[in-house]
Formats: sequence, structure tokens, C-alpha cells
Amino acid sequence: MIERYSTPEMTSVWTDEARMAAWLQVELAVCEAWARVGRIPGDALAEIKAKAAFDVDRVCEIEQTTQHDVIAFVSCVAENVGECSKYIHYGLTSSDVLDTGLALQLRTAGALLGEETRRLGRILQRRALEHRDTVMMGRTHGVHAEPITFGMVLGLWAFEVKRGLERLERAAQQVSVGKISGAVGNYANVDPQVEQIALSVLDLGTAPVSTQIVQRDRHAEFMAALALLATTIEKMALQVRHYQRTEVLEAEEYFAPGQKGSSAMPHKRNPIISERLCGQARVIRTNMLTAFENVALWHERDISHSSAERIILPDSTILLHYMLKKACWLMEKLNVYPATMAKNMEKSFGLLYSQRVLLALVQTGMLRDDAYAVVQRSAMKAWEEKRSFQELLKDDHEVTERLSAAEIEACFDPGYQLRNMGVIFERVAGIEW
Repeated sequence: MIERYSTPEMTSVWTDEARMAAWLQVELAVCEAWARVGRIPGDALAEIKAKAAFDVDRVCEIEQTTQHDVIAFVSCVAENVGECSKYIHYGLTSSDVLDTGLALQLRTAGALLGEETRRLGRILQRRALEHRDTVMMGRTHGVHAEPITFGMVLGLWAFEVKRGLERLERAAQQVSVGKISGAVGNYANVDPQVEQIALSVLDLGTAPVSTQIVQRDRHAEFMAALALLATTIEKMALQVRHYQRTEVLEAEEYFAPGQKGSSAMPHKRNPIISERLCGQARVIRTNMLTAFENVALWHERDISHSSAERIILPDSTILLHYMLKKACWLMEKLNVYPATMAKNMEKSFGLLYSQRVLLALVQTGMLRDDAYAVVQRSAMKAWEEKRSFQELLKDDHEVTERLSAAEIEACFDPGYQLRNMGVIFERVAGIEW
């Protein structure tokens, strides 16, 4: 992931230093476990804990010869520990360390993502309540439908982010699982108690059955949660792009003093962050597909998943963390234009009240199909002739013989259509983050 689209706190989870520090945590936890079951003397454990260390450059130097990263790491630690290093990595296979260490990294990454997701949700919740009475045009198929409020849109997004957070937390729990069960998962050279103790020390769950590795459906689920959350961000950003279209301009991405939108056209104010978020979501969804491809492996393990994971897991968590921060910025600073929303509602000549008229006629006893035909007749004429829908209804004898002028006018009150919105905003206000 290029530095421009990264955050220091998430990037630090995926450095070589962090990766090997997680490995060392695993090795020390296993040594602790062996000591508790009586395999490692207490004084040897104390010496291991005091001396165990590594140097990334030295590990890389050793790896040039071994062509094996975990062996190089264990050799480097052994150089620092000395005689007692014979107890390090005892009975383990590399994946015991790799997968359990990866679980520690993913747990940290998941927590960071959860923190930013909550922040985004709180911003959406607050702004939804801020705009609970900001009336705007609801659109279906991109065409005027019936009135809503902008707060309703933001509240919808807040609930979707909440669901994304819940999925993320469940998926993070699924990958916060280790295994210390040996080369094919049968505990041939590792006492199951050692796994239980070591993973307890690390506060990780235990894979009930493993092969040489923790099964990759867990990681696929994690990536699916990331991809869904990224897609929710894309959904919001795409809508902002629609709102910012010159012909609509009901909301607009913040444009800072001194910012420029085009090298050729000085007037341009482009939704660049929203467009960036839409593009970046595609990357995470693509990475999700790779995670799904990693689930099917040969027998008790092959290595085809490993190289791909070293790209998709760091890149996706780093990129999503960046996207969440940018989405927070976008929603916090989003410019909203209620006056334009009200003006846009007038562009369909009052047609947004057609259903209210339809129901009013039905309530007088008219058959629904007949009422629909009567209302649609005036609606089509209003649209084609650019005339007031209300006035056309008042000129239609089939309408006026059933509805008075006052009753027709009452159908054009947006307050009627928004009268039950309080229920929605009680739900929005009740979201707990």
C-alpha cells in the first residue's frame, strides 16, 4: 500500500518488526506452557524471557541462507538466548508460530478498524438527528418519488455502518484464533495442554481441529467483513457524488480554501474524496476474492495461500482504515443545502403527492384501478405540459365530483407524508456505539 493511502497506526501493525514481535510472543507463550507442564526448568524459562530478542536485519541476513523466514527468526533468537535456546520452538512447526502470530496482528488490526467504524457511525448518527427535519426529494430509479428528510438518509447509513461494525467484530473474533498442534495438527509432538496454556496466555481462541494451519474460511470471513464495510463507504460516497451533480447540488463535499478542482477549468469543485473512496472499495472487494481462493488447499496444507495473504491482509486493513478516516472527514464536513432541496422538489410540478391523491379518491369509494387511471392522466399531462399537477386535478371533473378544492390542497401537504418520521429518528437516536 503506497504511503499516501496509509495511516501510521495501522501500518505499524504490519511492519517486519511487528510481525516478528508477534512471533516472539508466541514462542515465549509456548515456553511458558512447556514450563507449566514440567518440560522446561523454571530457571531456563527465566533466562529465555530475559534474553529472547531479535534483530530484523539479522533475521533477513540469516534468511538469505536458509530461505525460510521462521527458521531464520528462531536462529536469530537462539543467538541471543544461548544454551537455553534448545527449548525454543520445541515440538512446533512454523505455522504454529505464523498463524498464531497472524491472529495477534489481525486482532489488533480489527480493533483499530472497529474504533474508526464507531467514529463514523457516531458522526452519521449526530448528523442524522441534525437533519431530521431537512425535507428533500426521495427518488426511486433516479426519479422524484415522495418526500423524505436528509436525516433519514444519514440514519439509514448509520444503521448500515452499525451492521458493518457487528460483522467486523464477529469476523475479528473468528480470526483471533491460534493453533499449537504441530505439523499436521495431531499433537504428535506437542501436548494439547501446551496449546491450551499458550493460547490462554495470548488471550486467543483455539482452533478445535486444525491441519498444519488455521483454516482459511476464518480469514475469508474477515476479508468479507472488510469488503462489506468498504462497500458501505462506497455506497455513501457514490450518493454524495450524485448529490453534488450541478443539476442536483443538494449536498457537496467540502472544498477547502486554496483547493483546486481542475488544471484547465478554475470553476471546478469536484467530489474527489468520494470518487477516491469508490475506487478503493473495488480493491478491497478484489482482495476478498483472493481470500476465498485461499480456503481450498491441498490436503493438510500447501503454501499457496501464504504469499497472497502477505499482500491482501496488510493492504486491505491499511486501506480500509484510511477509507474509514476519510469517510469520517467526508460526513463530518459535508455541506448540505436545504434551500436547493426545497427548490428541487418543485421541479416535478407537485407530482410527488400523486399517491396521496390516489388514496384520497379510494377513500371516497372509487375503485383503485379507476382512481389510478384518473390520477395518472393528470400526472402525465403535468409532466408533459410542465403544468401544476394540483391545478390539473382541480380541472378534472372526475376528481372534483369526489374531492373539494380544500381536500385536493390537503393532499399536497408534505407534513402528512412525513408525520411518522419520529419513529425512525427514535431508532436512530437509540443506536449504541
